Amino acid sequence: MSSPTIAIIEDEIAIAENYRDALRRTGYQVNLYHTRPQALEAFRQRLPDLAVIDVGLGAEIEGGFDLCRELRAMAPTLPILFLTARDSELDIISGLRLGADDYLTKDISLPHMQARISALLRRVSMMQSQSDDSDLITQGDLTLDISRLHCHWKGTPVDLTVTEFWIVHALAKRPGHVKSRSQLMEAARVVLDDNTITSHVKRIRRKFQSLDSDFNAISTAYGMGYRWQA
Repeated sequence: MSSPTIAIIEDEIAIAENYRDALRRTGYQVNLYHTRPQALEAFRQRLPDLAVIDVGLGAEIEGGFDLCRELRAMAPTLPILFLTARDSELDIISGLRLGADDYLTKDISLPHMQARISALLRRVSMMQSQSDDSDLITQGDLTLDISRLHCHWKGTPVDLTVTEFWIVHALAKRPGHVKSRSQLMEAARVVLDDNTITSHVKRIRRKFQSLDSDFNAISTAYGMGYRWQA
């Protein structure tokens, strides 16, 4: 089986090559792209197994956000990770709202970055081989197809990222039970902080509410976590 292919979209060539060399030493195949159009053209030919995107790409100050939006439309479940110098809460929330699975800043160590990438890829691998769950979970108006990572609400598809799918799965599997943020992080099989989990839950709610303004199945247990209301 071939090793996973990681696409790095970073306009600073020296930084991109540093990441590439570190990841290749770990055994990954790595392709570098320095502009949004260049990456997009390549992705239309063949998608990577994971994308690492900088927010600012050359003259495009928010080119990474645009690329994330375009890539997410092409591949709803592809793991996407932002790696950028921009560390404001607004930028982090913006990245997650666009469908990124993780958001890291460039002061992170290479081993930490590799651990986060490994966690995202491991999660995808586990999903593909998962056999301990029924293929379908139905809770009222919600249907989750685990083998295909499809979510439906009242028969209408809900466009969830991989991280969002597993958060919903963890909640809906045991309705009424409170799941802490750390338990949701474990269920999503990715290393996130509490604020990132909160941002994901808010985004999930908005996606359901865009289809059904009365949606209130995900409730907050203040100081504890979240629960799925049967």
